[in-house]
Amino acid sequence: MALLNVIEWADQSPEEILHKYDTHKNIVKRWSKLTVREGQVVVFCDKGEVADVFAPGMYTLDTDTLPILTALMSWAYAFESPFKSDIYFVSTRQFINHKWGTATPVILKDATLGTVRVRGYGTYSFRVNDAKSFLKELSGARRTFTTADVEEYLRSVIVMGMSDALASSGIGVADMSSNLIELSATVQKLLLSRFKALGMELTAFNLESLSLPPEVERAIDENARLGVLKNNVDVYTRIAQADALMEAAKNPGAMGGIVGAGVGLGIGADMAKSLTEPSPHAGGSCPNCGASLPAGAKFCPECGSGIKRTCPECGAQLSPSAKFCPSCGKKV
Repeated sequence: MALLNVIEWADQSPEEILHKYDTHKNIVKRWSKLTVREGQVVVFCDKGEVADVFAPGMYTLDTDTLPILTALMSWAYAFESPFKSDIYFVSTRQFINHKWGTATPVILKDATLGTVRVRGYGTYSFRVNDAKSFLKELSGARRTFTTADVEEYLRSVIVMGMSDALASSGIGVADMSSNLIELSATVQKLLLSRFKALGMELTAFNLESLSLPPEVERAIDENARLGVLKNNVDVYTRIAQADALMEAAKNPGAMGGIVGAGVGLGIGADMAKSLTEPSPHAGGSCPNCGASLPAGAKFCPECGSGIKRTCPECGAQLSPSAKFCPSCGKKV
C-alpha cells in the first residue's frame, strides 16, 4: 500500500462539479501536503460522514488542520499515521450559460385575454457555495458528479419558479415581453432559497423570450390595429373619402353612386360636403332624364344625377355656397 504525500486535483473537467480523489490502495500519511486551487474546496469524510472542509490554499495534514476528522477517528492523544479517508474535490467556479425551457406551456390567467398558455426559454448560471450541503443533498458518495447529472432537476426547479413569478407579477401577458429584465430578477430572487438548500447559488438567470399561441398573438395584433384606427378615425375617414373622390373623378357618371355608397358606410355626410353638389332644388324636371323632381331634391330619384344649382334671374350656374349670383348679382 502506497503512502499519499501530495494530494491535489489538477485535471479538472469543464463540466465536472465533484471529483472523488482516488485513494484506492493508498493511505494518507501524516504531514502529507494538500493543495487546494482557486475555484475548489476539499472535503474529508469518514465512514460517509462529512468532516473537514478546506478552502483554497496549501495545508500540512495533522491534528490541527483536521480537527473534526481527529475527533471522529478518536485521535485524542496521538495522530494515527497513516490513515484512510474519503477525499472529495468540489468545484466552486461558475457553470455558465446552461439552457432552460418549458417542456409544456405554463397556464396563466390574464385580465384581458383570459386563460393563456405561455412558453419561455433562456439561460442560467450556478455554482456550489456550500460543499457540505451539496454532498448531502445531491452528489452523495458518487465518484464524480457533472452538470449533466443535475441539469434536468435544476430545469424543473427553474420552470416552477418562473411560473410563480409570472403569475404573481401583475404584468399583463401582452406586456411581458417588454419586461423580461424585471421578470428575470423576480425569478432569480424566488429561487435563491431553493438553490441554497442544495448547497448552490443561482448566480444568473435570463428570461430571453416568452411566446404565446399563434391565435393569441393574432388577437393581440388585431387589438392593437383597432386601437390605432380608433385613435385616428378622422384621418382614416378623410383618406377614404379622398380615394373615393379620385376614383369618381375618373368616371363622372358614377359620382351619384359613389355618394350613395358613402352614405351606406356612414361617411356620406362628410363626403357630400367635399363635393360640389347642388343645393336643394325648387322642383321641376331632371335635365338628364326629364323625370319630375320633388321640391328640395338634390339628386334625381330616377337616374341619380345631381341637380345643378342655377340663378333664378339669369340662369347662371351657382356654387353650392353662393349667396349672390356672380353674373347678375341677384341674391339667391
